Amino acid sequence: MLRILGICGSLRKGSYNALLLGAYADWAPPDVTIETARIDEIPSYNEDVRQVGFPAPVGRLREQIQRADALLIVTPEYNYSIPGVLKNAIDWASRPPDQPFNEKPIALTGASPSMLGSARAQYDLRRCFVYLNAFVLNQPEVMVAQAHERFGKEGKLTHQGSQRLIVEQLQALVAFVARVRPGR
Repeated sequence: MLRILGICGSLRKGSYNALLLGAYADWAPPDVTIETARIDEIPSYNEDVRQVGFPAPVGRLREQIQRADALLIVTPEYNYSIPGVLKNAIDWASRPPDQPFNEKPIALTGASPSMLGSARAQYDLRRCFVYLNAFVLNQPEVMVAQAHERFGKEGKLTHQGSQRLIVEQLQALVAFVARVRPGR
């Protein structure tokens, strides 16, 4: 069983990105589990606080990242970049000792009402993960543009092209994990 930790960069319960993370769980192969991390309780990063120790929500996130075979980061795009809550969670989790992103396979995805579907936020995430020595899956890229037209009233992803890309990205992530972490 391959364990993927999904981290959603939107805190809104009915956000397109929360719905997209749900679509990944719906379309995951039978030998893949997708657990969802919570980042809503993580305080704003403060080095003075970290010097005392990691707050409990940060410790939980770090443990979840360590246990996962791979990560799936689902992000909206705010002001052409990464949402503050997601960047804050990454900043907290990446502090030494033993930062958990090192050599961790990661797939990026996102949904947006815009025509670019979170492309700029995903680009900025790639830059962060280069520094953290994570292994970001390059292809296929999944950017759900015009998200308001891609989900039905029940919150399910109805766009067949996006569904196909999700399946392809999950298959590619499973193969990627096997290559970069053999015998995990």
